[in-house]
Amino acid sequence: MANNHLHARELGAFLRARRSRLRPQDVGLEPGGRRKVPGLRREELALLAGLSTDYYQRMEQGREVRPSDDLLDALASALHLDGEERRHLFALADAVRRGVPEPRDDPEEVPAATRHLLQTMNTPAFVLSRHLDALAWNPLAEALLGHPAATQPAQRNLLVALFLSPEVRSRCAHWESSAVQYIGMLRAAVAADPSHPRGTAIVGELSIRSADFRRLWDQYDVHSPVQGVKVFHRPEIGEITLDWAAYPLPGSPGPILLVYTAEPGSADADRLQLLGALHASRQRR
Repeated sequence: MANNHLHARELGAFLRARRSRLRPQDVGLEPGGRRKVPGLRREELALLAGLSTDYYQRMEQGREVRPSDDLLDALASALHLDGEERRHLFALADAVRRGVPEPRDDPEEVPAATRHLLQTMNTPAFVLSRHLDALAWNPLAEALLGHPAATQPAQRNLLVALFLSPEVRSRCAHWESSAVQYIGMLRAAVAADPSHPRGTAIVGELSIRSADFRRLWDQYDVHSPVQGVKVFHRPEIGEITLDWAAYPLPGSPGPILLVYTAEPGSADADRLQLLGALHASRQRR
């Protein structure tokens, strides 16, 4: 039942984060006197959701409670959750109610066919674990984001690099938006399996070493985008804007294929081709 308790704690953390972002005026309440902490008080949220303050407090504390679907609906409405946040709330509560079995720590493997595919792709591509570890990559990915093999295996992680490597951070034109996206992906993995040692290690290391990570992690963003746009800075070519998309690979949960592409015939496509040529030239030296 240890893992079940971890799910209950994750549910409590999510509720606290969502409660803290709401102001009294957002839900039709008078602000009242000075508040010690931002957001609604527990008793205010409990009143809005129609449940006792004691029961809601136990939920936030990660104690053994099994809320009904009706109660979860009331909480979702009181917290003004959007669709993805509501699904996340129900998934966490379902895990608590079911009693999730102890997780298996099976390594995530990259099939040989996928490795071959990476090498044939004429665009940057990575295979990432569900905790954002770089498992495989192609030369254009090295050219764009650096050579993962130059770091220790435990540090070949997109979030670790983004928060702890000044070089990687300098390459991201909109650093914080990238960080929020990746944190949302890691949050989904941690919520699905709170006791997984890799997730625990990444969160623990970044919590100790990065104030920016602590700030963004505490916001509990659960949005896990599957596509978007990123802007990179490279001294050799200047600024380059690329679309990105994530594709799940076999396995549940399993790794994903992250691919960056440029609009065909665009200046960004030309810059990407030049970046690849410069990288190949350096590799031949």
